Amino acid sequence: MPKVSLYNQNGTKVGDIELNDSVFGIEPNQNVLFDAIIMQRASLRQGTHKVKNRSEVSGGGKKPWRQKGTGRARQGSIRSPQWRGGGTVFGPQPRSYSYKLPKKVRRLAIKSALSSKVMEENMLVLENLTFEAPKTKEFKAVLNGLSVEKKALIVTAGLDENVALSARNIPGVTVVTADGINVLDVVNHDKLIMTKAAVEKVEEVLA
Repeated sequence: MPKVSLYNQNGTKVGDIELNDSVFGIEPNQNVLFDAIIMQRASLRQGTHKVKNRSEVSGGGKKPWRQKGTGRARQGSIRSPQWRGGGTVFGPQPRSYSYKLPKKVRRLAIKSALSSKVMEENMLVLENLTFEAPKTKEFKAVLNGLSVEKKALIVTAGLDENVALSARNIPGVTVVTADGINVLDVVNHDKLIMTKAAVEKVEEVLA
């Protein structure tokens, strides 16, 4: 079973914690990881792109010249696509880019992401993480105690408003709950910091 260091909030190592082999110790599946990241990024697209077709462009109600006898090509409207200022043919319309992967694939992807962090020794576990009031300075002190200098993902067991508010002004730091942990966030951050309670919750769901 994989082991990672267990720290207190001051950054002092207080021991090791054994992780569930079926969640944090599998061989990462790179193809599934890639598919899960593409799926998440696709669902983040707004899809609000829009062009006007010939029925939506203003003007063009009258036939520009008579059908026959002018020597010119027949035209029905100055808002046909071939005209300057005319409508656009087959242009983008508002739509959703989101799609879903099978549940087993999604579970394998998050397990692969978590296992990758353990293999790279980029995962830390905290005994607990609590603040009496929202204090960015105190949160920075916790990160300094853990020697975290780059982007970090903090995973708590449940929603702790003081923790979330303390971290939101620190660039590169994201706080999520164990229920909201996802592949894109795990891969996108250099360090994964989980509370002991969050680890137990994730293992309970994914094991």
